[in-house]
Amino acid sequence: MDVAWAAGAPKLAKARSRAAAPEACEPRKFRIVVDVGHTPDSYGALSARNDPEFGFNFRLASLVTSKLRHEGFAATRLLVTDGKARPSLFKRVSAANDGRADLFLSIHHDSVPDTLLETWEFDGAKSYFSDRFSGHSLFVSRQNSHFATSLMLARMIGRQLKEQGLHYASQYTLPVMGRYRRQLLDKDVGVYRYDGLVVLSRTSSAAVLLEAGSIINRDEEMAMNSPDRHETIAAAVASAIGQFCAKR
Repeated sequence: MDVAWAAGAPKLAKARSRAAAPEACEPRKFRIVVDVGHTPDSYGALSARNDPEFGFNFRLASLVTSKLRHEGFAATRLLVTDGKARPSLFKRVSAANDGRADLFLSIHHDSVPDTLLETWEFDGAKSYFSDRFSGHSLFVSRQNSHFATSLMLARMIGRQLKEQGLHYASQYTLPVMGRYRRQLLDKDVGVYRYDGLVVLSRTSSAAVLLEAGSIINRDEEMAMNSPDRHETIAAAVASAIGQFCAKR
């Protein structure tokens, strides 16, 4: 597997001047970046059983990368960044843009706002959970220069996940989400608008962020740790990207 560690200062002005995606998609030359959300130093959310989100992201993103390469997308690479949260976002953008990515997919796992958390004891330690919400979600940005293409891909991924019997997280439209509340662009497959997200808005290719499931939900955390769920999600993503490529 081709694994890239992003480094160096952002080169956003240079990146914005580039054309992002070709008119046609030849799988073996189609440059897909599968981004592992967060970093070992800034690991994202903690699961209900105190496992860092970064580990969940890395395992699933690695499998998605392998699936895509197996399906003929030989130029797919796994992107891992280090350091603190915000600087790492710009490292991701620079790595994707400098590498002339044709497609950027960021893999994450979900939590909820702190106000929705409850406490329980796991393995002798105080832990936090919320079993109120579950499911995956997909995000795109209108500030991305390939918004329509990003939305098309997000819908394709959402449809594939739905066909596998998975449901999307519906809570993002609710007032209880506060500053995390988002506009729902596709109520059938769970695609949301998140304009200001750096990795979506500043990449010069089509870009989608997948929250694969809620790891703060105790039951779904267990599912997200299972090889079967990993396989289901990775296969759905690879199938959707295959369809996306064929349409181009």
